[in-house]
Amino acid sequence: MRSVLIVDDDPFIRKLVSTTLEDVAGFALHEAANGVEAVERAAQIRPQLVFLDIDMPRMDGITACRALREQEGAGGSATIVMLTAAGAGENEVRAREAGADLFLTKPFSPLDLLRLVDELA
Repeated sequence: MRSVLIVDDDPFIRKLVSTTLEDVAGFALHEAANGVEAVERAAQIRPQLVFLDIDMPRMDGITACRALREQEGAGGSATIVMLTAAGAGENEVRAREAGADLFLTKPFSPLDLLRLVDELA
């Protein structure tokens, strides 16, 4: 079963992603509300896929992405999809430098999310 970590400080976004993916076969879904929690959870669950918001309290998504990439086995090999606000070009450059693989622009539809996950499978 593939482990998915959903990280966003907005509970609505976490719920949207988890509800959209809950019926996708083979996914074990986990959530975190900020970058600090994301790094801690990743060490426990070793996710294969991480949805990571950029703008969060305690530790932003770019710093968390960098920390995940440095974790041996925990998040280092995961596919990291950054959740970005529309027009966040500068953040996308910084996120790529931190090790992000893909980007999903908010607001996004559940269909966009399913398409992206389908492409990754």
